[in-house]
Amino acid sequence: MFTIDDLADRLGGYLPLDEIQQVKRAFYYAEQAHDGQQRRSGEPYVTHPLAVANILANMHMDHQSLMAAMLHDVIEDTGVSKEALAKQFGEPVAELVDGVSKLTQITFEDKAVAQAENFQKMVLAMSRDIRVIIVKLADRLHNMRTLGALRPDKKRRIARETLEIYARIASRLGINTIRVELEDLSFHALHPMRSERIKRAVSKARGNRRSTIRQLQNSLQKCIDDDGLTGTVIGRQKHLLSIYRKMRDQRKSFAEIMDVFGFRIITDNVDSCYRILGAVHNLYKPVPGRFKDYIAIPKANGYQSLHTTLFGTRGMPIEVQIRTREMEAMANNGIAAHWLYKAGQTERPIAAGSHARAREWVRGLLEMQRHAGNSLEFIEHVKNDLFPDDIYVFTPKGDIMELPQGATVIDFAYSVHTDIGNSCIACRIDRHLAPLSTRLESGQTLEVITAPGGRPNTSWLSFVVTAKARSAIRHALKHQQHTESIQLGRRLLNKALADYDTSLEELPDGSLHHLLDELSLKNEDALLESIGLGTRLAHAIARQLVDAPREESAEGSLPVSQQGSIMISGTEGMVISFARCCHPLPGDPVIGHLSVGKGIVVHRTDCRNLDELRSDPEKLFALQWSQHIEDDFPVALRIEVESRRGLVAELASLVTDADANIERIGIEERDARLSIVNLTLAVRDRVHLARIIKRTRNLPHVGKISRVLN
Repeated sequence: MFTIDDLADRLGGYLPLDEIQQVKRAFYYAEQAHDGQQRRSGEPYVTHPLAVANILANMHMDHQSLMAAMLHDVIEDTGVSKEALAKQFGEPVAELVDGVSKLTQITFEDKAVAQAENFQKMVLAMSRDIRVIIVKLADRLHNMRTLGALRPDKKRRIARETLEIYARIASRLGINTIRVELEDLSFHALHPMRSERIKRAVSKARGNRRSTIRQLQNSLQKCIDDDGLTGTVIGRQKHLLSIYRKMRDQRKSFAEIMDVFGFRIITDNVDSCYRILGAVHNLYKPVPGRFKDYIAIPKANGYQSLHTTLFGTRGMPIEVQIRTREMEAMANNGIAAHWLYKAGQTERPIAAGSHARAREWVRGLLEMQRHAGNSLEFIEHVKNDLFPDDIYVFTPKGDIMELPQGATVIDFAYSVHTDIGNSCIACRIDRHLAPLSTRLESGQTLEVITAPGGRPNTSWLSFVVTAKARSAIRHALKHQQHTESIQLGRRLLNKALADYDTSLEELPDGSLHHLLDELSLKNEDALLESIGLGTRLAHAIARQLVDAPREESAEGSLPVSQQGSIMISGTEGMVISFARCCHPLPGDPVIGHLSVGKGIVVHRTDCRNLDELRSDPEKLFALQWSQHIEDDFPVALRIEVESRRGLVAELASLVTDADANIERIGIEERDARLSIVNLTLAVRDRVHLARIIKRTRNLPHVGKISRVLN
């Protein structure tokens, strides 16, 4: 059984004696605090924190991290407070322990909410000290190693959470040794039979391939030695979940995956990496398009290496990774290499860079947390943000930006700055204008064009892939809807109050405050927002505010105030929308229908869909088009034509010449001679539409043209 003395001996290799004594003191404190407690396996509970500290010792973590590992369950599972820990071991250790501890004082109705809230708490602690997540990963690793004592359903739940969150965080921070073990342990817990079968097959395949591996390894080593280069060739093993995912996703057989031989070459410096690359390319022919230089452009988690694939003897594919010893340490320990180098008093740029990248990532998490509506939405953003495949694009100044696979221009704009994303209206990719939804590729240069009046569009949510962009867009849209709802609510309420010869500004303060208290609303903005969103009727609120009887409108008439109709221009934003059933255009007589959550929906006055609402005049509003309208509006046309070639091209050319856009076109055959063209156009107003219809009628073979209503 592993003891504290065994751990102290191990720590003697890199920590001074006084720090080792502090770690031992933390162990004895935890042993006393957990006295009488046992794990599900029946072992004394203190064996768990000791094992967690041992995992951190393998990563050469500092003494405060090791002390926090010893004490990480003390606040949660015993009567010891954070203040008591701070008094005994100092504020940094107490903060680390508190960051790892769950929110035990709060009772949550839902398990998912509890997990999300706990993760959110941990992110806040990570922002103050990144070591929190390293201690948590070590804690989770030991829990996964000892899952055997738990119920099968609990095993699966913990394994799924580990795969979705903690294994990905380990990958994001570059801690490959922990990531691989977490993934394989989770795979075994979720699919024990599949895991066991692949494990046996791998063991058998390695035995059969031993001589081939040795032959290839000797061949690569001889090639390096003959060129007078320094490097060590070691075999690279695939882990179980990686094999399973390739079999499932790429639909490959086990034999196809195991036919690829993997080797890693470790050398002294970066110059030797490129020299060795040239040597192995002379030995075996490289596979075109399979070379990646992660030394010049490191991955987001700080990983650096040269990757190449070679055609070996008899066409066997050989995957080779070439890196320095520091890069190897970085690949295995990630951000933990920062403390490994600090312990040796030789802070390396590679470790320091990893630490800076990790802090940048945590800052991004905090920004997402501020924008997220709740903890569940936040944790979904985090899951989406933890995929490691990246592309690399350039700013106009030549700076490199890392983005996930499939990222778009909008993702790039938000990665530069939230304000740039919010005001983005267009972009240039390699100096050419491109749509904002364009999927980016590595090596492209991007220039984002912004405008003061630019604002996010709801359609952006359908194609962005980064969590930062998604959360920032949702936050901006919520704020935009909130502001616009208040503005619309103020207009609607003032219009209703005009029936009583008053306005919101002229009301006595007491009547408004009394109504806010009666409706349990915080302030005037909350009341106006609810009116703008349609959850409260403006005329009912006006009646309550003036506390006076109101003259009823004649049946079916509209509540037209003395101030006249509400003016609309089409640029009000999210709280005024235009009905798709009748496609109202500037110049059409229009009417507004109050829809809960949407605000006012604009219809033509003759729209049949409003027939049921005409008996409730308080839900309808007389509207009037503004004199200054610059937006385009959709309109549907039905055109009867004689079937012939080139018809669609003629219509498209005509519409373009008339300064309009085709949004949708469809053709249905009535018979062999006649066809019906269903055309949806974007036009400015009725006059613009009339001009297009007149031109279309002049085309030969065009018969009846009608505007589609309802």
